[in-house]
Amino acid sequence: EVRIVKDLDTKVEAGRYWPGIREQAEALDRVGDGIKTAVDRQLRGERLKTELITNVSHDLKTPITSIVSCAELLKKPDTAPEQAAEYIDMLDRQCRRLKKLTDDLIEASKASSGAIDIHREPTDVRELLNQSVGEFSERLSRRQITPVLTLPEGPCVLDTDGQLLWRILDNLLGNICKYAQPDTRAYIDLETSAAETVISLKNVSESSLNISADALMERFVRGDASRSTEGSGLGLSIAQSLTRLLDGTLALSIDGDLFKAVIRFGNREDGAG
Repeated sequence: EVRIVKDLDTKVEAGRYWPGIREQAEALDRVGDGIKTAVDRQLRGERLKTELITNVSHDLKTPITSIVSCAELLKKPDTAPEQAAEYIDMLDRQCRRLKKLTDDLIEASKASSGAIDIHREPTDVRELLNQSVGEFSERLSRRQITPVLTLPEGPCVLDTDGQLLWRILDNLLGNICKYAQPDTRAYIDLETSAAETVISLKNVSESSLNISADALMERFVRGDASRSTEGSGLGLSIAQSLTRLLDGTLALSIDGDLFKAVIRFGNREDGAG
């Protein structure tokens, strides 16, 4: 029986054949599954490439357009000093936004390619997490977000790169500051065992999360479909890439408006004594 299969979802139906032929039929099905997976991956890659170009263009165009407009307005001889001050303030904000986007692009490229030097040393994750939340206390306060930390009593020492781990936490805490519902709590927990160290961050999203957790990991994807916030959409992608470089995992989960990020590191070296 010879059939030309154009639909990659079509199966040979190995159960219809004798045992000897059935093995070959099952092998053909596995080959078909492999081809389908490769085709799906290629199509997804092309789609993401198109979305990447579109989103980069959008995110670059917005501040550049504002900068050009402000520069043109400042050239006008009849511009009042008060207006000039407002334009200069806007120029400053948009230049900072453009610099942040450019820095994030470079960091995302380095993180995904592994072109970052890793300097491992005993690092107290408990202290680092405490300091990280302290660094964000003012931003969290402005958004009326109350951080609730649950930390182990003693030190939690991990053989890792403290600077890269700080950058991971910086991206995740920055994500909370931008997207969490005001006047709510953000829960930051640290758990340790002989096998692993687990950091979890939970918050309620201000906007409806009509997107999957996997999609949020993609570059330039944000929880707000309108892309009205000023983030680059690279934070979670960078955090995931950096976590992988440190031999850890970063998993996201969404339950209604509840957003949760969980970082896991294995092979912990406990320096608590």
